[in-house]
Amino acid sequence: MTTRPRHKRRIKLIRPGLQLRLVGSFLGLTVLAMLLQFLLLSWQLIDSAGELAGVGGQLADQIPGMIVNVLAISVVVVAPLVLSFGILLTFRIAGPVYRFEQFLRSVAEGEQVEPCRLREGDELQSLCELVNAATASERARAAARRETHDEQDEAEDETTDAGVESVAA
Repeated sequence: MTTRPRHKRRIKLIRPGLQLRLVGSFLGLTVLAMLLQFLLLSWQLIDSAGELAGVGGQLADQIPGMIVNVLAISVVVVAPLVLSFGILLTFRIAGPVYRFEQFLRSVAEGEQVEPCRLREGDELQSLCELVNAATASERARAAARRETHDEQDEAEDETTDAGVESVAA
């Protein structure tokens, strides 16, 4: 059985709500910018076509339809690219946010004793260091409780083993 490295995340939509809101904002701004560019281009072309003698009026009538076609094709090509790159870029932020949530939940439950670690290349590394500093004392207490609990379990096991040996003898 092949085991994959623990630090590799295969799911790119680790926090779908956050990532899709961000990517949707990117996409909306991209479409608005493209629409503005096409409106300005259309205005300039219609104005220039109106100044042409003869067929300029016919050309001016065809420009809006051509501009709409070009806009539709551009959106069909650009939208998937913005969505794909947006998800990949937000992954470097959403992954650490997800990791912080898991880490802090474990610290609150007294289970986490190791410091939080992020993958190389993830954003929010300095926040991770700050979270580790803020939770260091609580993690140390959890480690001490765990060690005391382990020692008690060992002592109980030795007592149980000794009792079994004396009964067997």
